[in-house]
Amino acid sequence: MTHPSAIDHFIHGAVTPGTSTRRQDVYNPATGAVSGKVALANAADVNEAVAAARAAFPAWSDTPPIRRARVMFKFLELVNQHKDDLARLITAEHGKVFTDAQGEVARGIDIIEFACGMPQLLKGDFTDQVSTGMDNWTLRQPLGVVAGITPFNFPVMVPMWMFPVAIAAGNTFVLKPSPTDPSPSLFLGELFKQAGLPDGVFNVVQGDKEAVDALLVHPDVKAISFVGSTPIANYIYETGAHHGKRVQALGGAKNHMVVMPDADLDQAVDALIGAAYGSAGERCMAISVAVLVGDVAERIMPKLIERTKALKILNGNNLAAEMGPIVTAAAHTRIAGYIEAGVKEGAKMLVDGRGFDGAQAGEGCDQGFWMGGTLFDHVTTDMKIYKEEIFGPVLGCVRVADFAHAVQIINDHEFGNGVSCFTRDGHVAREFARRIQVGMVGINVPIPVPMAWHGFGGWKKSLFGDMHAYGEEGVRFYTKQKSIMQRWPESIGKGAEFVMPTAK
Repeated sequence: MTHPSAIDHFIHGAVTPGTSTRRQDVYNPATGAVSGKVALANAADVNEAVAAARAAFPAWSDTPPIRRARVMFKFLELVNQHKDDLARLITAEHGKVFTDAQGEVARGIDIIEFACGMPQLLKGDFTDQVSTGMDNWTLRQPLGVVAGITPFNFPVMVPMWMFPVAIAAGNTFVLKPSPTDPSPSLFLGELFKQAGLPDGVFNVVQGDKEAVDALLVHPDVKAISFVGSTPIANYIYETGAHHGKRVQALGGAKNHMVVMPDADLDQAVDALIGAAYGSAGERCMAISVAVLVGDVAERIMPKLIERTKALKILNGNNLAAEMGPIVTAAAHTRIAGYIEAGVKEGAKMLVDGRGFDGAQAGEGCDQGFWMGGTLFDHVTTDMKIYKEEIFGPVLGCVRVADFAHAVQIINDHEFGNGVSCFTRDGHVAREFARRIQVGMVGINVPIPVPMAWHGFGGWKKSLFGDMHAYGEEGVRFYTKQKSIMQRWPESIGKGAEFVMPTAK
């Protein structure tokens, strides 16, 4: 019998169990077996990590940006060498299929590549002779110790939205990953050490709410970046701001995809199936609502039913898999509850994923957290399955009469993370992009996750804070601007000045 491995913290360049005795089981979702026991940090463990980051900050922030970038380039090289190892860790603890995990790592690598350009990104502005004999310039300086609190659904990509930009900009970092799939974070720490990153610049504290709360109130933590559900994002934002921190908290989503009558139906079906059921719907950018305009519903529904029933639901290590298991037993129970609520509220169930037998997914999978794709039609905007984020393989279809109605119901929703419209009409596409009240918009693109240099973020209750993640927004979030005005004695006139200085 294989004993579960210990999954610890990474502080000051070394793996350590910390002082807390609390541990949480880590599961392989495909088999239901316990694969590890992760440490759950207490306040003392968090304090140790923050102290290590604080001690490393002066030397790291004084390191020339080009030398910091060289460390990041070496880290990039190592991550590329071990990208499949990272993907396997993701599949083992999250359950998403291996090819999807590879894609997650690739999108994280994009951010590292962006961060390698930090010397250019940190350049300030300069004005010569802003007034007689006086010059004015700006520069951007790192904040100090910053922290990231990240979710289970992207244990590599989402942390990489944060720490490459923060560290390349001269900050030191404390990562608090999800205890559901904690192993990739330790591997990233080891790769950073191999890349020559000084001890203490990157730290990992495993844990739950106790660790989060310790970070939120710690006086040496200058900024918090968070990705997760809206209630927790709101809590992180309010608590962090109360304690004087800069906060960027990305919350929940209810992403719609509008299908216009002129859309290519086969492309639209492909998009809906992949975006709704990929990663078992456990993505903040998953499409969970199809908004079917006019007569397109009658034409597209048979295709959706057929494709949902034909999903290849297998162990994620099987390269033929299109969808893997649900991440935990608790998540499985929650998603099943939403499906039952949809039935009770009167939505028309066309495919019920609750009956999927894990034995069909592969050898040893009969005790895993398995569920098939679920498809609802005639969903209305007052239903729970429409209003709330399910975060599972459930697609609800809403029928509307026209384009204006489609835009209105999306704009009326409390979330505004991602949205998509499938059409051949350029005017409709332009109007949709301009009028929709959502942060990330796709035109014939079902999951419009921006590239590394553009930045990620929603609107409304999908984002708390003023700046999006990564890109130039991320650089601004992890740095503060300083304005410097300078003149020399030879250009200074005689006598005290009692009026507001003006350009002369």
